[in-house]
Amino acid sequence: VQLQASGGGLAQAGGSLRLSCAASGRNLRGYTVGWFRRAPGEEREFVAAIEWTGGTTNYADSVKGRFTISRDNAKNTMYLQMNSLKPEDTAVYYCASRSVPFMGVAPIEYGYWGQGTLVTVSS
Repeated sequence: VQLQASGGGLAQAGGSLRLSCAASGRNLRGYTVGWFRRAPGEEREFVAAIEWTGGTTNYADSVKGRFTISRDNAKNTMYLQMNSLKPEDTAVYYCASRSVPFMGVAPIEYGYWGQGTLVTVSS
């Protein structure tokens, strides 16, 4: 599975961005997909995950109520809608997938990773 993240950029605090992650190589049916981020000088941290039917999602407390993860299995693509952005959301965002239909929050649980897309939020 190859993952290609896009949509990062510069936003002002309170603004919005939408990240996309397109998968190729195989259909993600049955796969859980998620987003992680790494801020400068920090460890990679969990942001959100969605199980393969799209019916169940999980969010980090820091983004709950502001970010929304979704997926379009027909397009083999997942998304992260980020609203009410804060400067502390500044990070490189990575999409990831794991070949089981159960959500995980640790990076080690995901076997496939995209290259990352930079999100910068100015105050």
